[in-house]
Amino acid sequence: MDKELLTILVCPLCKGTLTLDRQSNELICRKDRLAFPIREGIPVMLVDEARRLEE
Repeated sequence: MDKELLTILVCPLCKGTLTLDRQSNELICRKDRLAFPIREGIPVMLVDEARRLEE
C-alpha cells in the first residue's frame, strides 16, 4: 500500500489514524478496535465490512 495514501486515510467512524498490518493486509483503527480489509490493493473503508478486533 502506498505510504502517501496511508497518511490521507482515516477511520470513517472516529476520523483517527490508521495503521497498516501487512501480515493480515488490513488497516487498523485502535480506538474503535476495527480492522478494515485491503482487497486487491484497495482499502475497503466501510464499517459494515470491517472486522471487530478482540480485546
